Amino acid sequence: MNRRNLFGAALALMATFGLLGCKEDKAGSEQTAAAAAAAPAQTIHWKMVTSWPKNFPGLGTAAERLAERINAMSAGRLTVKVYAAGELVPALEVFDAVSRGTAEMGHGTPYYWKGKVPAAQFFSSVPFGLSTLEMNAWLSHGGGQALWDETYAPFGVKPLSAGNTTMQMAGWFNKEINSLDDIKGLKIRMPGLGGEVWSKLGAITVNLPGGEIFTSLQTGAIDATDWVGPYNDLAFGLHKAAKYYYYPGWQEPQAVVESMVNQKAFDALPADLQAIVVEAARAATLDMMDDYVFNNAKALGSLKAEGVQLKRLPDDVLQAMREQSAAVLEQLAAASDLNGRIWASQKAFLEEASAMQALTEKELYNWR
Repeated sequence: MNRRNLFGAALALMATFGLLGCKEDKAGSEQTAAAAAAAPAQTIHWKMVTSWPKNFPGLGTAAERLAERINAMSAGRLTVKVYAAGELVPALEVFDAVSRGTAEMGHGTPYYWKGKVPAAQFFSSVPFGLSTLEMNAWLSHGGGQALWDETYAPFGVKPLSAGNTTMQMAGWFNKEINSLDDIKGLKIRMPGLGGEVWSKLGAITVNLPGGEIFTSLQTGAIDATDWVGPYNDLAFGLHKAAKYYYYPGWQEPQAVVESMVNQKAFDALPADLQAIVVEAARAATLDMMDDYVFNNAKALGSLKAEGVQLKRLPDDVLQAMREQSAAVLEQLAAASDLNGRIWASQKAFLEEASAMQALTEKELYNWR
C-alpha cells in the first residue's frame, strides 16, 4: 500500500471512531435530559395566615381559592396551606407574622395594621373615596401599587390586591340615628379611617375581629357595628343581634382585601412561580368582586324577608361625616412625606374619575 492509500485509510478510521464518539455523546446527553425530566420537581410549601374565620363566605373562602389557584397554576410546585384566624396567629397579627417570616403569606385588609403602618389605611378604603373599579385602576395604572410597595418595604412585606368586597353598608345599630346628637357616646365597632370619623363626632370606637362582633353586639358591649355587606352580615347572623341596618357605606365605598407575601420568601422563588403568585392574586380580586356583587344582591333579599329595617343615614349626619372625613385624611396625609404623596396621588385620580363617573355610572344608576 502506498503512502497515499495508507493516509486515506487512516483518515477513514479516525472519522469512524469520531462518528461513534458523537453518537455516544448524543445518546448520553439524551439519557441525562430524560433522567432530569423524570426527576420530581422541587416542591415549595408555604403557609398562609388569615384574618377570617375558617371557610367564612367571601373572605375565608377567597383565601382558600387563592391557595388552590396557586397550587394548580404551579402544577403543585408551590403549595399553600391556609390557616384561619386564631389557628396559627390571631386575626389582627397577620401582618406581623408575615413580616417575621412565621408565615410566607397573609390574607387580610390593610387598615387592620394601622397601629404599625398608618399609611396602610389608604390602601384599604378611604371614606367618600374611590369606588371598587377606581381603586383597582389606581393601583394598577395610577402609581398606587408602587406607593403600596414602598409603604410595606421596611417590614419585608410585598403587598398584592387579592380581592375587594365592593361598596359596603353603614352598619348595624341597636339605636336609631336621627341626628348628630344620637352619635355622642355611641359604642361602635369601626376600624380604619371611618372609625376616626365616628370618634370625631363623639362616638366611642373599638376594633374587633370578625369572630367577636355578634356576641359583642348581642350582649350590649357595643351599640353598633359595621362589618361588610348583606352577604357576610347574613352569614354572621347580625340581623339577629341588631334592629336597624343603615346605608350608605360612606366609610368604605370599596374595601381592598390583600395578599401579603414575605419579601425574602418571594425573592427566593424562580421567576415563573413569582409570576404565578402575582397573577393568582390578580385573578382573586376579580373573583371576589364577582362573588360579592352576586351574593350581596341575593342576601339583601333574604334580609328583607327576615324583616330587617333598612334606614338611610340623615343628610346632616352624612354631611358632617364628609367634612370630618376630609379633616381626618388631611391630618393623616400631613403625618409624613409618604402619607402626603399617597393621598395626593389618590385624591388627584379621585377628582379625574369623578368627572367621568358623573357622566356614566351615576346617570345609569339614576335612570335604570
